[in-house]
Amino acid sequence: MPKLGLEQLLFKTPRILWHFIFWVVFITFFALVYGSFEEKYGRQFLIQLSDAAIQIPAVYLTIYFLMPKLLFKEKFGWFFIALISTVLFFSWLTWVNYIYYQQPIFWPGEAKLSVFNIGKILKHTTKIYPVLVLAIVIKWFKYWYRQQKANQQLASEKLQAELRFLKAQVHPHFLFNTLNNLYALTLKQSKDAPEVVLKLSDLLNYMLYECNADTVPLSKEIKLVKDYISLEKIRYGKRLNISLNVRGEVKSKMVAPMLILPFVENCFKHGVSEELDESWVNIDLELKHETLTLKVENSKSKNGGSEDRFEYKEGIGLNNVKRRLELLYEENHELDLHDETDSFLVILKIKI
Repeated sequence: MPKLGLEQLLFKTPRILWHFIFWVVFITFFALVYGSFEEKYGRQFLIQLSDAAIQIPAVYLTIYFLMPKLLFKEKFGWFFIALISTVLFFSWLTWVNYIYYQQPIFWPGEAKLSVFNIGKILKHTTKIYPVLVLAIVIKWFKYWYRQQKANQQLASEKLQAELRFLKAQVHPHFLFNTLNNLYALTLKQSKDAPEVVLKLSDLLNYMLYECNADTVPLSKEIKLVKDYISLEKIRYGKRLNISLNVRGEVKSKMVAPMLILPFVENCFKHGVSEELDESWVNIDLELKHETLTLKVENSKSKNGGSEDRFEYKEGIGLNNVKRRLELLYEENHELDLHDETDSFLVILKIKI
């Protein structure tokens, strides 16, 4: 039989059972306390039981009517007035209960007193307000806890919606670039076009079906980068000098999907594609002490103006992945961008 967590034990157990336990414990506790004075525990149990007949409706009137209608709606003044009225009214009822039930049975020799004895009524508030305060605290804690859980769920749903939106942006952006490559090859009637179609099919299969999980094997992300590089090599041929180095044991590690590719893609979109002569890209990925370090550096056109440099740093792909890193890894990542005149370097560190 699976063990229940604290939250399941508190909130999944039938409410009526918890209420029954509360009243049994409450009545028994005071019966033992007051019964110890004269060692007449049976009599005190019956007295506490008769008091509970007045306390129970006072408690449920407060927690199921006054608190939802007034306190939870922040009508604090009205709640305070209603609570004081409730305490006084049910204190009067406990005094009436004493005169007409408890006194004839347990103290028959005592003189009868008026049911409107103010002093006695105020004295009997001690039988009402302690249990009311205890019930209010429990009810308020339960309300606060559920509000916190609801707020956390809303925040989580908002976060997941934003992540789905950001991930959805990656796919069309990548597909658009790759189709442009394929279009250029078909115009030249290149024999490499069928290979591009095949690799593109593999890439789309991964992006559409395999990377929908929160995390994916790092090895698959690396294979995605390798396939993308193969496509770009076909496009640029000898004009492109590219190196990819992977160090460390990556097979058993997991990472959020589509985090590495945008940096590599950015090299070709804003760097290599603008070079007229030979261009280069160096990609270095190292996994050491549970930290993934990615370095992506590429050559840049020396003729690019300030507007091009701004676009290079603020492209859709980079802005997208920056936001995803903030949402997924928060304080567990570092991202440095070094934009020089003839090169661009990205250094990303993620604790996985």
